[in-house]
Amino acid sequence: MSPNLDEIYEEALTLPDESKAVLAERIVEYLGVHMSPDLERVHLDTVRRRREEMNQGKVEPVEGHDASVMAHRIINK
Repeated sequence: MSPNLDEIYEEALTLPDESKAVLAERIVEYLGVHMSPDLERVHLDTVRRRREEMNQGKVEPVEGHDASVMAHRIINK
């Protein structure tokens, strides 16, 4: 029986930081090549919508590091 997603995630968290980064890069690279056209379209629609929201001043862009810090705070509540 194969491990479920939560088990894989928990095991990945035990890796050294450099290995986590390599794993993440490999997964992103895989998705870039193997993403379904429907999912890619949804992703691009979201990017375009968010860009338009920024251009219209509806939202303010957030630096990547700041977004990461905010995400960690939300997750660790």
